Amino acid sequence: MQDEPTPVELTKSVADFLRNDITPLISGHQAFKLRVAINILDLVTRQLTREEGSDASEVERLRALLGMEGSVTDLNRALAERIAKGEVDLATPGLAEHLWATTMDKLAVDQPNYASYKRELEGGG
Repeated sequence: MQDEPTPVELTKSVADFLRNDITPLISGHQAFKLRVAINILDLVTRQLTREEGSDASEVERLRALLGMEGSVTDLNRALAERIAKGEVDLATPGLAEHLWATTMDKLAVDQPNYASYKRELEGGG
């Protein structure tokens, strides 16, 4: 759907409201649970923001690597099967680069403040 507000705007608004208006009002274990909920909303916001582009890039890399078509799930399953059978390994052209790019895409969503991730983005990895 193309209606406003978008899912990204909704999840970000709820997270901001909880962070700015509710967090100062509670303490203890309830505050911890609220921080967990805010972190989840932030993660969902990042995932919604990046998902389409990173999935498309991953599918493109997997298609080139495997020489076949399919969904991101199907292609990842095929890659895992080929690795398990020993048909593909880190010496396979493009595999290491694909795994690194996929890891960086996942970290951008799951752990964007991870120190090693930030160093790598800055070119210091």
